[in-house]
Order: sequence, then structure tokens, then C-alpha cells
Amino acid sequence: MFGKRLAELRNNKGISQYELAARMKLSRGQLANYEQGTREPDFNTLIALADFFEVSLDSFIGRNWIPNDTNKESANVAFFGGVKEILTEEESNFLRESLHLLRTYEFSLKKKQ
Repeated sequence: MFGKRLAELRNNKGISQYELAARMKLSRGQLANYEQGTREPDFNTLIALADFFEVSLDSFIGRNWIPNDTNKESANVAFFGGVKEILTEEESNFLRESLHLLRTYEFSLKKKQ
């Protein structure tokens, strides 16, 4: 499962195994083994890969995995109490704007203190 996710994230970023291996200071063979599932990275390498792809370790190793799709439906997903909700475009926009207002308000309160 991890190997499949690694390959998907790498492909979505549009980089080759050679390029990712060079950036991560790994051999291309190591990376290929990770993607094929014949080897697993050590903890430090796993963290570095998750940081590189800007994903949580949970999603990277298969816990609460949501595929990195580009379709509208996957872009409008929210989790409430651990339950996945598919949002309409209108709901998604409303929540995004509400979050922006909340963060702006909290920031202004902190500045006053």
C-alpha cells in the first residue's frame, strides 16, 4: 500500500524516480524497491518523504487515506467527528470563507493583546 501511494504522489508531482532519489539522497534502486513493496523505508526516511510530499504520516502509510484526485468531489470533502462528508461547491466555499473570517478575527484579537 505504501509503495502505491509513494508512486502516486511522485507521479502527481511530475518527477521521476531518479529525481526524487537525488532530492532525498537515496539510490533510484531504493526508491524503486519502496514503490514495488520489496523494501520499506526507515522511520527518518519515511518522515522526510512525507515532508517532501506535504502529507501526514497517517495518510502516507494507509490510515485515513484519501486518493489525491483532481476531480471536484474529492476537493470538497470534510470530516466531522471522523465521518466523511461530500460537500457541494457552495458548502465548500461557505466553509472556506467562514474559516478565513474566523482566522482573521482571531488574529486581530491577538494583536490587541
